[in-house]
Amino acid sequence: MNYFKPISISLSPNVEKDDLHLALNLIIRPWLWKNGKAIKQLEEEFKKYLGVKYAVSFNSGRSSFYAILRALKESGDPAFAGSFGVALQAFTCNAAINPVLWANLKPIYLDCNKDDFNVDVNDLKDKILENPNAKILMVQHTFGLPANMDEIIAIVRQNNMILIEDCAHSLGAEFNGQKVGTFGKAAFFSFSRDKIISSVYGGMAVTNDDQLGKKLQDLQKEFRKPSFCWTWQQIWHPILLHYFILPIYNFLDLGKIFLVLSQWLHILSKAVSWKEKRGERPDYFPKALPNALATMALNQFAKLEKFNQHRQKIAEIYYKELAGTKFVLPEKYSNRKNAFLRFTIKTKNAQDIIYEAWHKQNILLGDWYTTVIAPFDTKLEQMHYKIGMCPNAEKLAKETLNLPTHINISKKDLERIVNFLKNYK
Repeated sequence: MNYFKPISISLSPNVEKDDLHLALNLIIRPWLWKNGKAIKQLEEEFKKYLGVKYAVSFNSGRSSFYAILRALKESGDPAFAGSFGVALQAFTCNAAINPVLWANLKPIYLDCNKDDFNVDVNDLKDKILENPNAKILMVQHTFGLPANMDEIIAIVRQNNMILIEDCAHSLGAEFNGQKVGTFGKAAFFSFSRDKIISSVYGGMAVTNDDQLGKKLQDLQKEFRKPSFCWTWQQIWHPILLHYFILPIYNFLDLGKIFLVLSQWLHILSKAVSWKEKRGERPDYFPKALPNALATMALNQFAKLEKFNQHRQKIAEIYYKELAGTKFVLPEKYSNRKNAFLRFTIKTKNAQDIIYEAWHKQNILLGDWYTTVIAPFDTKLEQMHYKIGMCPNAEKLAKETLNLPTHINISKKDLERIVNFLKNYK
């Protein structure tokens, strides 16, 4: 049956045997689902790793970002009274934009740098002049490639803005030897099903600011834990994916049918709900992180260095094997340590390659970001985005495809991917 199992870039790619055993252990111990020691342990481990004063867990990266925005709005600072603008890049997921909308704030879209897929600092300067009410800059370290923090921090200081880092893709990445997530007023991380570490859902907000940190802790209590049913869905996810869905994914489409049916019956959760594609907020956001998912995240966090070293090795092979081909490879910078959540390359016929890899080779590539705001069926008007706002981002959405780097990519998988790309006409 494993003949039908795809080489996948998503679908809970980090899961190893110990993660499966842990999920099976948790599924029969519902008394550990909501409350327990793992929540505080995970927060303490994060504080040590990043060297920050506060690490406050939530049930997703978007809940963490929303909590940061709420905390700033309710800080009593006159600068954040009423509505104001949050500048953030296009070429992203609606999960990065929705917290801004849910907080009744205005998203101000910034274009991308074509070399590292991060914010274009020249466009940032222009948009600040056009939008004097832009009080917050949210910087995304796209695909685990750190943004140019020297230039960004200088602009933030000159314009008296608050810097928030989106580290959903970049746990472990560094700029000038400093870990991302420690440059701004606050940062947030994601433990979603296809991130650097995964507990299917989960996130962390971090800060060194005492007032902000204490407010985040208050909001964590206010949000409360998600329901038993929602937590049960997440624990089941790696079990069903590994044992039932992936092994038969392409066999008469049985795996795909089972996945869709499981989500329709609410046995498994979706990565992005239909409400989020319209700027609306599902009732399971924002919530605190339940103990079961904190336990799963802790197990993954203990393997962070192994995961990231593997990603680095895979990336170096891609650099070597794809050098001199028609593909444009990610730029290398001596002062940046990339996390390489995915290895993103550019080519004019990216969409054709993604289609053929999937339908002819059983290789799932490039599902980030095939539209300027993903997923592809996100309603752009509900995101307050108009076509033409960010031309570089719109072009990148047509020209990029992602190659997998996760821990379950074997040497044989890598050879298949590289050979397919080299031989693609």
